[in-house]
Order: sequence, then C-alpha cells, then structure tokens
Amino acid sequence: MKLATIAFAVLFSTTYPAFAASAADAWIAQNSGTEVELRGLSVVSPRVAWASGAKATVLRTIDGEHWQSMQVAGADGLDFRDIHGFDAQHAIAMSAGPGALSRLYETSDGGNTWKLLKTNEATTGFWDAISFVDGKQGILFGDAVDGQFQILLTTDGGQNWQERRHAGLTALANEGAFAASGTCLATYGSKHAWLVSGSAEQARVFASTDAGMSWTVANLPIPAAVASKGAFSAAFLDEKHGMVVGGDYKLPQLDSLNGARTEDGGKTWLPAPVSPQGFMSVITTVPGAASTYVTAGLAGSGISRDAGKTWQVLDKTPLNTVAFANAQSGWAVGPKGLLMKFNNVTK
Repeated sequence: MKLATIAFAVLFSTTYPAFAASAADAWIAQNSGTEVELRGLSVVSPRVAWASGAKATVLRTIDGEHWQSMQVAGADGLDFRDIHGFDAQHAIAMSAGPGALSRLYETSDGGNTWKLLKTNEATTGFWDAISFVDGKQGILFGDAVDGQFQILLTTDGGQNWQERRHAGLTALANEGAFAASGTCLATYGSKHAWLVSGSAEQARVFASTDAGMSWTVANLPIPAAVASKGAFSAAFLDEKHGMVVGGDYKLPQLDSLNGARTEDGGKTWLPAPVSPQGFMSVITTVPGAASTYVTAGLAGSGISRDAGKTWQVLDKTPLNTVAFANAQSGWAVGPKGLLMKFNNVTK
C-alpha cells in the first residue's frame, strides 16, 4: 500500500531491544547477515527457507541454521516485501512500490542469478502480495487502479500473468492493502483465496472460490477509517475456518480490536481479539499442528491451539512476519535484519 511506505520507514528507524527468549524459549536468534528491514518469508521445509526485504535483499538457508544474504542484480533500491520459495534453488521475489517499482524477479539457481519476470504496467499501481498454491498456479495482488484492486493470475509458475478486471474487486475511497508481511493475500487448496484491506471507512475481506477469477466481499469488525489502520493479514485452517488480524501500525500498543474469526469461509466475521494486545501484521497456520495459529506484529507474537478461541503470548519482540514448515520449525523476520527460528509450537 502506497500510504504505508514512508510511515513504516519512520516507525522502524527506532532502535528495538535485542531479542529475549520467552519463558518456553520459543524463539532463537539467527544471524541474517543484514541490517535491512525484512518483510518477506517463505518456508519450504525444516531446512530450506527464503526471506526478503529492503535494498534488494534476499536471504536463503538450506540447512535451517545458516543464512546467505544476497542482493538481486538490477533491482537496486527495491523493497522486496514478499517472496515465494518453490525449493532450495527456485524462488520468485516481489518488490512493492509505486508503478514500475513493483516487480517480480525469479531465480532458478539458488540466488546466483535473477531474471526480471514482470513489472507493474500501471503507473498508479502498487503490488502488495504474491501467493502460489502449487508449482504453477499463483495470484498477484495489488492496490486499486482506476477503482479496482489489481489481481493477476498465472498458470505457468509466474512466467506469464493475466490481469482480472471487474471481478468483484471494486475499492472504497482510500481503501488499500498493507504490504507489511506478504500475507494480506491468503490461499487454501487450489481454489480458495482471500484478500484483506483497510485504510478506508471499513476494513473488508474479499473471497474467491474459483482460484481468483471472481470475488465476493464482506465487512470486517476490525477498525479502519485512517490510513494506518485496518486488516493486515489472513490465514485459513480449511475452506471455512479462518482468521484476520490487524490494528494500527502507528499505534502498535493501542488497545483496540485486532482480530476477527469466520466459520463460513469469510461470508460473516465475529470479533476475535488475539494476544498480545496491539498491532498484528501477520497470522499464519502451522502445518501438522491442528487448529493452530501463530500471530505476530510490532506488539509481539502469540499462539492459539484452539482455532483462535484462546491465545498465549509468546514474546514481545517486534516482528513483521512469521512462517512455518511444521510444528517443530518456523522462522520470524523483522526490523533491522531481525531473524529468529522457532522451536516447537506443540509445547
């Protein structure tokens, strides 16, 4: 989202305290090899993961412990807000920025070389997130152009993209998504997808049951109404049960509703606050851990093992995004190159 770019940069110029493990020692700091803001994260397996961030930075691990930091050639200054790793060698990184600063780059050799796949042709566009449901089928999501949110679809692994216009994605005045964690777009299976928004008079969620070809919209109870406020992230346990989190990134400790829950695929939503209290930029499910969500943001991180009904605070370290391989391993990234590994969410 365009409105968030400068404000996020100012917010994260603050120096945060060093990571301190929770009582259960859930998080362990790892060396990222960089001090840039990290926002993109894609976990392929317990040993393989990719991360991305500012100044054209991409990170990769192939042993789950040591990370290689690299800069994408030809992408100087770009902010890679999202990344999707297919395996240890193959990944697509998405930069976010006005117009042509929103781009896709691909590597097939572990990051040694990169090629430009696509540039946003809309001068007023701004890409927010990318998601692949398998090795071929993917969705690219961006802020509104001429009153319609941008949706581009691929069926060949990102080599070619088709834009869907007038597919039920009409935006409200000032409405946008937040390119804060790569998770304002969520998918489940090969057909189901959800988009969340804020910054307008109403936070909303768009749902698709046909792999992004058409969308329906529902209102969320999470407060919006100002540019820094709304729904930031969505995750689904199955086709019906999901959660959305958000808040106000300018007031990360604000005591306001920061979560909502659905049991009908996103048609209706109930207030469902998450812990810690405050701004959450990401929520994710955990493969192999039934009914489990992990959420995180500038207010810290928390876990639910009962589909979002109750929550336990994990840590108060400010984070941007989290992702998991299974119940025993996952990662988190955040400000100033922060990179941490998670031990075991079943404890």
